[in-house]
Amino acid sequence: MTDDATKDATTPEQGSGPTPGGAGSRAPGRPASDRHLPVLLQRCVDLLAPALATPGSVLVDCTLGMGGHTEAVLEQVPTARVLGIDRDPQALALAGARLARFGERFTPVHAVYDEIGEVVAEHSPGGVQGVLMDLGVSSLQLDEADRGFAYAHDAPLDMRMDQSGGMTAADVLNTYAERDLARILREYGEERFAPRVARAIVRRREERPWERTAELAELVRDAIPAAARRTGGNPSKRTFQALRIEVNGELEVLERAVPAAIEALATDGRVVVEAYHSLEDRIVKRALARGTTSSAPPGLPVEPETHRPYLEALTRGAEEADEAELERNPRSASVRLRAARRLRPTPSHLLPHPTTKEARR
Repeated sequence: MTDDATKDATTPEQGSGPTPGGAGSRAPGRPASDRHLPVLLQRCVDLLAPALATPGSVLVDCTLGMGGHTEAVLEQVPTARVLGIDRDPQALALAGARLARFGERFTPVHAVYDEIGEVVAEHSPGGVQGVLMDLGVSSLQLDEADRGFAYAHDAPLDMRMDQSGGMTAADVLNTYAERDLARILREYGEERFAPRVARAIVRRREERPWERTAELAELVRDAIPAAARRTGGNPSKRTFQALRIEVNGELEVLERAVPAAIEALATDGRVVVEAYHSLEDRIVKRALARGTTSSAPPGLPVEPETHRPYLEALTRGAEEADEAELERNPRSASVRLRAARRLRPTPSHLLPHPTTKEARR
């Protein structure tokens, strides 16, 4: 991927800076504030703050992680309260400890963020004034070596953001057909040599099942021609990224989550999304463009009210990190930030399909 392919997959993606002790250390005693440096923190707060100025305003932090963005909002916008969503129970526990001093202004919610509609219906049925999404894998998940996200540390091939259930990376490697492995490596990792890598994965599992990250990293390195390994960093990063996206259904979740987030917004509410690779950013761009562009057929002398934009873009395209941000937090190199404000309700003919659990089944 043009953005993420240049990122070292052993380092945090979701608004992350360097993690003390290294990506593979286990340090459950360290507070969340020491393990996470949010990307474009002040810019996110500045974009959201005008919508949160009324007492009782609600922000949904869809990707709570270590709670860095939420902490900044609660500190700088005393009128706001936050619903913090995360699928990782460990992240909720760490962020909860970090944010305990804010009392009832912070509510943790264990959910996947495409369930935002259900979360808002339960906790803020009148809608919310802000939504933040900071996409990708979090510092916490990379900081724990045994989660299997980082190829630089030998660990079980897990890669689940929520380890309470679901398919692991080992399950994917051991059960997917060769053509399906090649497809996810090509689509989610933009791996040029996807068929070669998939073929090698299948040959290897005929001898013994996949279990460890170090074995996979070695096989990928051997499967890619030496000339192609000379540039672009560790060749395993594309395969590890593709497996992580597949295991967690990240792009499918995002496809549902962005329209659902827009529908959760009250009029004048704002949505801010930070993406870290091209596939994520493409989904976000498409969803926001749908709202900021007239849906009227070209050539009409008068634009019907029902076809006027229901969103206003707050950024010109995707914003990137400036030099000061890059110096402070090198992991911001691939970030693409987009934001929009809700102007009015979405016209009925443009409403997204239902995204409740029942509708997804």
